[in-house]
This record gives sequence, structure tokens and C-alpha cells, in this order.
Amino acid sequence: MTQGKVFVADKTLSGPQGDGTPPVCPPSYEEATAGCRGPSLCHSYQGGGEMLTEFTWQDKNIRRIFIRKVYCILMIQLCVAVAVVALFSYSEPVKTYIQANPGWYWASYVVFCVTFISLSFCSVARRCFPWNLILLAVFTLSLSYMTAMVSSYYNTRSVLVTLGITALVCLSVTVFSFQTKIDFTSCQGVLLILSMTVCFCGIFLACVVPFGYVPWLQAIYAVLGAIVFTMFLVFDTQVLLGKKHSSISPEDYIFASLSIYLDIIYIFSFLLQLFGMDRY
Repeated sequence: MTQGKVFVADKTLSGPQGDGTPPVCPPSYEEATAGCRGPSLCHSYQGGGEMLTEFTWQDKNIRRIFIRKVYCILMIQLCVAVAVVALFSYSEPVKTYIQANPGWYWASYVVFCVTFISLSFCSVARRCFPWNLILLAVFTLSLSYMTAMVSSYYNTRSVLVTLGITALVCLSVTVFSFQTKIDFTSCQGVLLILSMTVCFCGIFLACVVPFGYVPWLQAIYAVLGAIVFTMFLVFDTQVLLGKKHSSISPEDYIFASLSIYLDIIYIFSFLLQLFGMDRY
């Protein structure tokens, strides 16, 4: 009768074969991903990378560390953008030079496209340290240069007002995203249609401007663009939180920072078109 009994002490101190070896526990996320260059190259845990990711991503501590890392990187990006915009707005020699040499703008636009495509569509590039940080730094500098050059054509006071409005909008949207029960991550089709609408409106506006500037048409385009990218900011924030229909891998903190930073810059650009006053 006693042969069929299994004691708790025997279960905790013996392995699956009863040989006295301690059980193998799943490693933590940091231990499992240490030294990995991508999800396909990680073999620290032989039980399967998918099960490991699901196990650790449900840990509130892992999620908290991930969110903190993303927002730390985002704050550095925003500080760089504000510093470059302030330099181009307040320094007359710099402002004169960049306006006299528009080739730098198009060069930064090419760099922006290359780094954005690399970080968005190449998982190895955005997960491989330190190249992911280097590409993100280049991306941040190029987009900051483009934004600052556009801002240099506007009145300095209106640029500061637009920065303040953008900060309030982004703060309100972030708080709303953390608190709301509405799932914006399930509205990907709606966001795609709205983004295509903004794209086609921009193309139409670019064709109309050479024949004459239409202020009300420019204002409608700016309002539409600001609304659409505000919705994208809600979407990307909820994806970052991982509590809705869509989520993001804890290894993609670079892509999460890039997405939110891009949303904020676009919101600022459209609000600048709406509230900004030309210098001349």
C-alpha cells in the first residue's frame, strides 16, 4: 500500500527520472536572451522560444521593465529633437546656412528612409545590439534635422507654442491609452484607410500648390493629419502595453520607441502647419 505513495519531498528534490538531480527551471528573460542576436539564434532554452516568450511576457515585472526602457529611449529622442529645433530656430547663422543648402534636407530624407525601413522590416537589425541603437540614433538625428529645417521657416514663437500643444496632446493621449478600455489595436483597417486618405490628400495638395496657395485646404489637410497620427499614437501605445488585441515582443523595444517617436514628430509637423506663422 505504501509503494504507490509519492511524497512532496521526493517530488521537489528529485528530477523526472528520480535520480536526485534538481528540476530544470525555465530561465528568466534576461538569461534566455543574453547574447542572442535574434529569435532564431537563441538556444539558451531548449523548451522552445515561443513558450519562453509567452511565459516571460505575462510577467508584470518584465512588462514594466520593457515599458520603462521604451520611454527612456523616447525621452532621449525627444530631447534631441527639441535641441535641434531650438538650434535651428534661434541661431541665425545656422538657419541661413540650412535654408541656403536644401540638399542636406534631401540627404537626411534618404537616410531617414533607409534607417526606417531597416528597423521596421529587418528583425535582426532592430534586435542586434549595438547596431539597433546606432541605427536608431541615425534615424533620430535625420528626422530631427528634417523637422528642424521645416520649423526654421516659421516664427520662433509659433514653434514654441506648437511644441507646447504637442506636449499636451501627447501627454493626454498617453494617459488615455493607459486608462481606456477601448481597443484601438483592433482598428488596423480603419487606420490604414485614414493613412491612405492623408497620403492622397498630400499628393493632391502638392499638385494644387504650384497653381496657388489655398489656406483652407492646407488647414483641412493639417487637421486630418494631426487626428490620424494622434490615433496612431493611441494604437502604438496600446501595442506597447500589450493588454489589447495586438502586442509587441519584449525584444522589439527599439521598434516601439521608433513608432511612438515618429507619431509625435508627425503630430508636431501637422500642428505646426495649422498654428505656425511664417517668418516672412
